[in-house]
Amino acid sequence: MRTLVLVLGAGGQLGEVIADHFARGHEVIGRTRAELDITDAEEVRHTIATVCPDVVVNCAAYTDVDGAQAHPLTALNINAMAVRTIARATARLDATLVHFSTDFVFDGTSSTPYREEDQPGGTGAYALSKLLGEWFAAEIPRHYVLRVESLFGGPRAKSSVDKLLNGIIAGREVRAFSDRVVSPSYVEDVAMATDALLQNKAPYGLYHCVNTGWTTWSTLARELAVIVDVPDAQIVDVPMAASALIAPRPKFAAMSNAKLEAAAGIKMPTWQEALRRYLNVRR
Repeated sequence: MRTLVLVLGAGGQLGEVIADHFARGHEVIGRTRAELDITDAEEVRHTIATVCPDVVVNCAAYTDVDGAQAHPLTALNINAMAVRTIARATARLDATLVHFSTDFVFDGTSSTPYREEDQPGGTGAYALSKLLGEWFAAEIPRHYVLRVESLFGGPRAKSSVDKLLNGIIAGREVRAFSDRVVSPSYVEDVAMATDALLQNKAPYGLYHCVNTGWTTWSTLARELAVIVDVPDAQIVDVPMAASALIAPRPKFAAMSNAKLEAAAGIKMPTWQEALRRYLNVRR
């Protein structure tokens, strides 16, 4: 029996890949930002009730971290209040909600990869709006909250990885953070894991859905240079403190995906392997 999946934010980097992946084995209905304003509570309730999906996957989000500092209410409405509406409308159908969150919910003071049970402590409007969204999503019984970070991949090629890669290939000087530690997430692997969670009927709850391992952005840039065979790439290490960032960002944001394997049997590829697979597709 095919599952009916409603993908919200289907025109974004993650949503587009999620919708495409799920369409291979399920019936998918996608709604882009132009087609559905998720801050319109009545329209959200009407859409979910009319479609009557088995699963609602919410990929819609306000992701402008610095913009959220200037427009905190916009971030709050999209990343939190809209999630509450989506969750409650999903629960009325006894359907399952999949909601995506972020590494920004952590304060970045750890020295080991964050686990799901670690206490969140992010600061800034974006981080707080996303954390509140997690809580609203978790209010309903059938939910998966998946934290991702440093997303790359997809057909649009506009991620931070793509910007670094474009600079390396063009022979330009590439500046990359030497002290921000992340666990990159390949959107294709995130889509695979999301589908597997549902197919395996994994326990509901919170999961870190990132590729295995962690790296600084400058190390990642050098890995890109090796993959595309640019040995003389001009990569400049830049500390976060030297950048004109408005919103606070966690310096150490690596996340452990051990729960994904232990609870759901999903083993995520390393970020290096994922990077090579993406570049093979992009070429």
